[in-house]
Amino acid sequence: MSQHRPKRTRVRVGDHPLTRRLIIWAVLAVTAVILIGPLAVIFAEAFRGGIGTYLEALARPDTLYATGLTLFVALICVPINVVFGIAVAWTVTKFSFPGRNLLLAVVELPFSISPIVAGVAYLFVFGAQGLLGPYFLEHGIKILFAVPGIILASLFVTAPFVVRELVPLMMAQGRDAEEAAVTLGATGFQVLRLVTLPNVSLALLYGAALCNARVMGEFGAVSVVSGNIRGQTSTLPLQIELLYQDSQVIAAFAAATLLVGVALFTLIAKFLIERAQAKRHEIKTVDILDG
Repeated sequence: MSQHRPKRTRVRVGDHPLTRRLIIWAVLAVTAVILIGPLAVIFAEAFRGGIGTYLEALARPDTLYATGLTLFVALICVPINVVFGIAVAWTVTKFSFPGRNLLLAVVELPFSISPIVAGVAYLFVFGAQGLLGPYFLEHGIKILFAVPGIILASLFVTAPFVVRELVPLMMAQGRDAEEAAVTLGATGFQVLRLVTLPNVSLALLYGAALCNARVMGEFGAVSVVSGNIRGQTSTLPLQIELLYQDSQVIAAFAAATLLVGVALFTLIAKFLIERAQAKRHEIKTVDILDG
């Protein structure tokens, strides 16, 4: 008579209640210390003197100028990177050509290079003793220690954001929809406008939001190429450093809350976009099942 051995249940990591609690509390503690704690300090210091002092700090002429300059740079860089990201994503996902992977690697290079190194590289290119600097100076065009240098450095560090959001999605979607539109007589621009972009619109919005957040918060490359001249080439992150160095702590933290607001806006946008993507996927699944 054969004896049946009881089946052994598979034990997974975290099944024990004590282990699960320890892991959860450890994650919450690290999150509080590394992320929530510093953000709480920023707002506590910013409002330490009251709402009136906070508003006065934001209304300082140099802070207002830095905020306006930061917004101006973002208004230029984000649309350019959106167009650039669409062009690169379209090129590498819809066409096969030698050097395709190399192009992607080059576009993602800013993620691997320190922003300080990027700023120094621009010094060697556009500086007074650089490759192109003397030519521009002869023609009265100032690149470094001026707004054009800030825009160029910001474009460099933010170039991959839209591309990284679009390429995986466009690769997953394939070329069937575009090829069908072409067979029906659509031009290349019509295919892009009516087929491709609507299918990647949410990823495009998220990439633009990430690009905007990075432009407004960029410090390293901009600090090198701008010269950090107060009231002329100081963006909001540079203005925060200047205020802190001048021991104007409340004013520095008040300006920092603006950048935190940009980060929170980006998180909210991410949540809304992911929710819209999930709803769109659910609708498509229902249509397929009904069809």
